[in-house]
Amino acid sequence: MANTGWDEFEIGAMLRSFDGAAAESIATTHQEERNYSSNNSFTASVADWRIEKPIFNKDYCIDCQFCWIYCPDISIISRDKKMIGVDMDHCKGCGICVEVCPTNPKSLLMFPEQADEETEIASWPQKEEKEK
Repeated sequence: MANTGWDEFEIGAMLRSFDGAAAESIATTHQEERNYSSNNSFTASVADWRIEKPIFNKDYCIDCQFCWIYCPDISIISRDKKMIGVDMDHCKGCGICVEVCPTNPKSLLMFPEQADEETEIASWPQKEEKEK
């Protein structure tokens, strides 16, 4: 595929994530070592699009991997089926990870881009008790 700018794609164009066989690349390497296509956002930072960012609180994470599965830009960093953080160079701040998080309270929440991670984690919401 020719090196095309983001505004030069036709509506409905399919962009391949990897050059070559994707199955081998996904199964055998960590995300930062994969053979990404030049049209994949992993090859360029999209962090400057963001006005809100997800902050991860590992104390509430159940490692369900929903955030990793649904993230459109492979911004969730997972090792051995455990979430370890968010790749802020590639996160656009779409909030999908927060929407799919099933924990109570959520282990990922959206905050303004300038928010301090330690401050926000210290003021994290507490578990809501369900009425019986």
